[in-house]
Amino acid sequence: MPEQQAIIRFDKVNKWYGNDFHVLRDIDLSVAKGERIVICGPSGSGKSTLIRCINRLEEHQQGVIEVDGVELKDDIKAIDQVRKNVGMVFQQFNLFPHLTVLENLTLSPMWVGKMPKKEAEERAMQQLKRVRIAEQASKFPLQLSGGQQQRVAIARALCLTPKIMLFDEPTSALDPEMIKEVLDVMIELANMGITMLCVTHEMGFAKAVADRVIFMDQGQIVEQNTPEEFFNNPQNERSKDFLSKILGH
Repeated sequence: MPEQQAIIRFDKVNKWYGNDFHVLRDIDLSVAKGERIVICGPSGSGKSTLIRCINRLEEHQQGVIEVDGVELKDDIKAIDQVRKNVGMVFQQFNLFPHLTVLENLTLSPMWVGKMPKKEAEERAMQQLKRVRIAEQASKFPLQLSGGQQQRVAIARALCLTPKIMLFDEPTSALDPEMIKEVLDVMIELANMGITMLCVTHEMGFAKAVADRVIFMDQGQIVEQNTPEEFFNNPQNERSKDFLSKILGH
């Protein structure tokens, strides 16, 4: 892929926790604008760390990470600039329990983006409609189901009109019957052209949405391919083993 097209670029990125845990090993990765990537792999393989480096929630120690043309270093201004373009949705919903759904969504645009309240509320309602939860705007998070809370968290990330959305196992804290409602919203988002990187074990979602599936193990990208190739014809023994466990065949 020509580098000028890449909205995210990792070049020989390494990261350690402490002196001995090498969590990312020589990561090379280019993500095209609008590309939808699903990252999977066993627990502890570095998946979440990889995407958390994209908005500098985690610092890398070696190599280069560029997001939308900005290199991530210790420059606070550059980090802030990148974070304005990158929305993130976590396993836990991280909503403020003492604020209503609407207040949770307007907080950042008003305080960080200096947006007038009326405009922030209009934008928030627009995003709540997008995730099909507008009727819950005046409720508090704990009055909602887990699936509804996660949809609120997605709407909150969308309020900052990000170019890139990162999802870190967004359904892993949910009951099975709530997973589908969140995945349905994510499938709709995938059709809007936002660049998406999603760490998930939801293989049906990967088949439905991903342009590319990346398989990680022990801090390395072991395999990357189209969903069709990855699921039907995995090239690596570790990928085959992982798929046999997770798909049960």
